[in-house]
Amino acid sequence: MSKLKNKVAVITGGNSGIGFGIAEAFKNEGAFGAIVGRNQKTLDSSVAQLGDNFIAINADVTNVSDLERVFKETTEKFGKIDVIVANAGGAVTGAAFGSVADIGEADYDKTMDVNLKSVYFTVHKALPYMNDGGSIILIGSNAGHRAYSSFTLYGAAKAAVIHFAKGFSNDLLDRKIRANVISPGTTDTPVFDKFVPAEQLEAVKNYWAGVMPIGRIGQPSDIGKTAVFLASDDSSFMLGAELLVDGGMTYLSPAK
Repeated sequence: MSKLKNKVAVITGGNSGIGFGIAEAFKNEGAFGAIVGRNQKTLDSSVAQLGDNFIAINADVTNVSDLERVFKETTEKFGKIDVIVANAGGAVTGAAFGSVADIGEADYDKTMDVNLKSVYFTVHKALPYMNDGGSIILIGSNAGHRAYSSFTLYGAAKAAVIHFAKGFSNDLLDRKIRANVISPGTTDTPVFDKFVPAEQLEAVKNYWAGVMPIGRIGQPSDIGKTAVFLASDDSSFMLGAELLVDGGMTYLSPAK
């Protein structure tokens, strides 16, 4: 398998969940690169699974100086960068979820910093190190299309990320750098552990599988395969596009 042979990728949040699923899919298609995260334990275990063609960089994507270091270190190691996956985001440790009547400025800032500001500056800081003709892959969410209870801010941030794919592609036409976005739905990742007691995990996952038209929740490998397509030359005619990988939740009526 060599759709990404010799391509160098940087995957933020690549140490677990969807990000690791993308990194693993990239490795299987011949890519090199770096995974980025804040948890040294999961960084170490994930890079060990990926093998010698990947490095792990401990960095906070909400810190612009950290982002600069990520791309500098990756370029020093591999000489170039072909693919950026701005995956880091999601549930913010310490930030509350709730309605517009409940969420104040501090939680607003935390949610937007990790889900929107970090995406913008990941791309901004990557560009001086990217090859012309490269691929930028953003991770949105079907929450950018659907009003889930208590997820107003998260959904708004992801809707903006979906727009970023269009705007970035337009901004970068002269360099032939493509930006596209994958919007997952409910996916089997460690995020469940942050919100659901261990004894309820299986029941909650079964609930979501039951309401999804396809009859199951997503796996990180589902997103990984889609990311391989967007990183490869197979998608060279796609710019600013969104691929909804959500088991039919957005386009089809939920299962009864």
